[in-house]
Amino acid sequence: MLSDIEIAQQAKLKPIAEIAKELGIKEEETEPYGRYKAKLNENLFKRLEHQKDGKLVLVTAINPTPAGEGKTTTTAGLGQAMAKIGKKAIIALREPSLGPVFGIKGGAAGGGYAQVLPMEDINLHFTGDMHAITSANNLMCAMLDNHMQQGNLLGIDQRSILIKRCLDMNDRALRNVIVGLGGKVNGVPREDGFNITVASEVMAILCLSDSIKDLKERLGRILIAYKYDGSPVYARDINAQGAMVALLKDAILPNLVQTLEGTPAVMHGGPFANIAHGCNSIRATKLALKLGDYCITEAGFGSDLGAEKFLDIKCRYAGLKPDAIVIVATCRALKYNGGVAKGDVSKENLSALKDGIENLGVHIDNMRKYGVPVVVAINRFHTDSNAELKFIEEYCISKGADFALSEVFGKGGAGGVDLANKIVDAVEKPSSFAPIYPLDMTIKEKVNAIATKIYGAKNIAYTAQAEKAIKKIVELGGDKLPVCIAKTQYSLSDNPLLLGAPKDFTITVRDASLSNGAGFVVVYTGDIMTMPGLPKVPAAEKIDVDDTGKISGLF
Repeated sequence: MLSDIEIAQQAKLKPIAEIAKELGIKEEETEPYGRYKAKLNENLFKRLEHQKDGKLVLVTAINPTPAGEGKTTTTAGLGQAMAKIGKKAIIALREPSLGPVFGIKGGAAGGGYAQVLPMEDINLHFTGDMHAITSANNLMCAMLDNHMQQGNLLGIDQRSILIKRCLDMNDRALRNVIVGLGGKVNGVPREDGFNITVASEVMAILCLSDSIKDLKERLGRILIAYKYDGSPVYARDINAQGAMVALLKDAILPNLVQTLEGTPAVMHGGPFANIAHGCNSIRATKLALKLGDYCITEAGFGSDLGAEKFLDIKCRYAGLKPDAIVIVATCRALKYNGGVAKGDVSKENLSALKDGIENLGVHIDNMRKYGVPVVVAINRFHTDSNAELKFIEEYCISKGADFALSEVFGKGGAGGVDLANKIVDAVEKPSSFAPIYPLDMTIKEKVNAIATKIYGAKNIAYTAQAEKAIKKIVELGGDKLPVCIAKTQYSLSDNPLLLGAPKDFTITVRDASLSNGAGFVVVYTGDIMTMPGLPKVPAAEKIDVDDTGKISGLF
C-alpha cells in the first residue's frame, strides 16, 4: 500500500492557471506562487461581489482519536465526488500548522486518494501565510517591549501585559519564559511566553476579517496590556496596526490549489478549534460560494468545538447560513470513545463500538439543534469489519439520520458518490439555521448555553481567576461578544479521559480573556494549552529528504 506522500508524488498536477481558468478566474485575478499554487487577489473579489452564492456545506465530526479521523480527507473526497456527479463544487479548507505536522497528527491535506496538492508544499511553508502571521504578531510584541524601554509614555504596567509571542511549532519549553535579561540595554525584564501561531489572536483576526480595512481596524483593537491606573492599552495605542497589515497584505489573500483529481480547493487560515475558533477564513469561504454551486468547508475537531464555533462565531460575522452539515464518523473513533486504547482501535470490537456509538448520537442531536439538515459520513478504514459498519448504519437509521459509506481514502471521488448525492438532496431540504445563543446574553449565560446544550454538562464551576477575568471583560464592554470555549477535543467534557457521551459532569472555567480584535471572549476550561508539546515519538523523527530533495515520511 502506498503512503499518502507516495500517492501525492505520483500524481500529475494541472498548472494552477488551468484550474483558475476552469473556474472562470482571469489571469489578472491571480498571483501565482510557482506552477501549482496561486493567491486570489482583490480584482476577483470585486468582480464577483454581486454574484449569487452557492450552497454551503459544513463538514464536522464526532470526538476523534488522537490521530484524527478524516474530516479533511472526507472534504477533499467530496470535492472530487461532486465532480463525478456533474456538480461544480469548491472545497474551502484551513492551512496546516507545522506543529501537528511534526507532532502527532501529521499533515492536514487529506489522505490516500482524497488529498489536496501539492501536499508537501501545503504541509510545510505553503505560500508563507503562517510566517506572515507569526511575524506580525511578534512585531506587535517587540513594539510593546520597545515602548516600555524607550520611556513608557503610556505608563504600561509590565505585570499586566496580555499578549504573547508566537511560533508555529509545538515547543513546550517556550510556554513560560523571561525576557529583557542582561542589563538595561536589553529591555525591561518581565515574564513572557509563546503561543503556537494558530492560537494567536492575529490568526483569528485574519480569518474573520473581510477586507484590508477591516483587518487594520481589528488589529488596532487588540487588547495588549493595562496601564498602572488600570486602563486598557490597545495595539493602536503603540501604532502597531499599520506595520502589521504591511506584513499581512498578501497573507489575507486566499490560496488556490487542487485535489488529487484536479478539482479546485481554496485554502486559507488555520486556527485550532480546541483553542481558537477552528475555521478557515471568511474571505475564502465567501469566495468559494461565489465560484461554485457548492462550497464544502470544514471546522476543526468534533462538532462540539469547530462546528459550534463555525455556527456561533463565524456565521454571525460573515452572515452565512449553512445548507447542510456532514458529521464524519469512524469505527475507530467510536471504539476509542467506547474505551478501547488508541493502539487497538483497528481490531474488531462490537462491544466497544456499542459503548461508544452514543457519542455519534450526541453530535447528530447537537447539529440538529441549529436547524440544519444533517448527513453522517461513515469514513471507512480498511480494518473496519462489515459487522461494525452495519452496526453504525443501523444506528443512523434508528436516529432517523441520513448516512452514506465514504470510501474516498481508498477510491478517491468514486468512493464518495453516494455521500455526494445524499448532500445534494440534503441542501434542498428545509433549513432554519439559528445560533445556539443570542448575543445579548451575559458571558456566563452563553457559556451555560454551550456547556449544557452542546456538551451535555450539568453544572459550570468558575475559579476565582475566571470570575475576576470575566468581571474585567464586562467592564471593557466585551460581554455582548460571542464566546470561544477552549476545551479538549477528545471529550464532550473538559476531561480528555471522559469519553463517549458523559452525563451529569461539571465544566470548570479556569480563566477568560478578551480577544477584542477578533471579536470574541475566550473561555479556558480544563488543562488546555495554547502552546502544545511534542509527543514522546514525534512525527518529525520519521521525516527525511534524500539527495535529490525528495521528501519521505510526511503524512
